[in-house]
Amino acid sequence: MTETPATPSVRLDVWLWAARFYKTRALAKDAVTLGKVELGGQRAKPSRTVRVGDALLVQRGEERFEIAVRGLSDQRGPAPVAQALYEESPESQQRRAEARALRAAQRTGYRPPETKPDKRARRLIQALGDIDAL
Repeated sequence: MTETPATPSVRLDVWLWAARFYKTRALAKDAVTLGKVELGGQRAKPSRTVRVGDALLVQRGEERFEIAVRGLSDQRGPAPVAQALYEESPESQQRRAEARALRAAQRTGYRPPETKPDKRARRLIQALGDIDAL
């Protein structure tokens, strides 16, 4: 009997940690468990194996990455090494850049006060109460 050589693979949560999508392996495992990561268009378990060529959809906060696995690693290394493990699609990069620009534009209208409120202004603020609770 001849044995076929096993294709190299790594656990999904370990790969996400090694590729620096999450700071800890526990965070990567939680993200996969909560459905923030899809492998080949389907939800996956943290123990699912990742192989070169797999397509991943990773949602981290407000950012959404569509990536293809280009390398495998089970050790966390420097950022340039981690970035060599995957390739993000140009459409995904464009969408993330547009979302980042939109968030920055929404912040431009806010100007913090130049000084702390005086006694009269503090009383007015207290009188208003928590406006967001209405």
